[in-house]
Amino acid sequence: MSFDKEEININVNITQYPKKPRVRWQAVFSLLVFVFMYLPILVLTFYSFNQSPYSATWQGFTLDWYKKLFSDERILSALQNSLLVAFCAVAIASVLGTLMAVGLARYEFWGKKLYLGTSYLPLVVPDIAIAVATLVCLAAFAIPLSVWTIVAAHVVFCISYIGLVVSSRLTNLDRHLEEAALDLGATPIQAFIQVLLPQLMPGIISGCLLAFVLSLDDFIIASFTAGSGSNTLPMEIFSRIRSGVKPDINALSVMLISVSAIFAGISELLRASGDNQNTN
Repeated sequence: MSFDKEEININVNITQYPKKPRVRWQAVFSLLVFVFMYLPILVLTFYSFNQSPYSATWQGFTLDWYKKLFSDERILSALQNSLLVAFCAVAIASVLGTLMAVGLARYEFWGKKLYLGTSYLPLVVPDIAIAVATLVCLAAFAIPLSVWTIVAAHVVFCISYIGLVVSSRLTNLDRHLEEAALDLGATPIQAFIQVLLPQLMPGIISGCLLAFVLSLDDFIIASFTAGSGSNTLPMEIFSRIRSGVKPDINALSVMLISVSAIFAGISELLRASGDNQNTN
């Protein structure tokens, strides 16, 4: 009996004094990665409110640099060009990317595997290669550079991103709904517009938001295909930091990061909500 009592006492002591949780190295490594990724953004945001015209010294809090952006004609002109390019490129790519994704998922045709492999090449090909190839193509056909050549170049990679998101949405849809619509007398176009397109809409919007952010932030492709007087916002930022990084550029960068994060967050929420509706 004495052995049993000692065993009970040991068990009681173990339960009364649980072991301290150990910090796993994976958690520490993840924390270091996040610090490495987001610390520069936090520093950038901090110095965008600096009253000093030089980023190295802190002289007080101010919002003057943000107010200055809205009175800078060059910034406003570059912003107008960036929005024009992004909206036009996304509008064209949304139609072409959706049709491409539906065609690849629903139909069989000669050369499908080859087309499937090449349709998503802009996702893996470096931007500099796309920029040089586009510039050579424009020069071969003697097309003058302008804002619209930037739009054409951005459509190339926007199609791939929108097509990829729509394709992932298509894999989770029930094809019997389209077949039921066709059996009830609908034409293939009516079945696509009234049955398939509403189900694809969350994926289309999500892909468009992602493509819009990528087009708005692009610098390499735009710098190769832009004509004189058609600077985009990233190109304007690059031209100004050659003389040093100033608080107004910090403020502009913070606004770009914020807009990109908002659009990316909305895109992810739409994609997740679409997947949840489909599973339910």
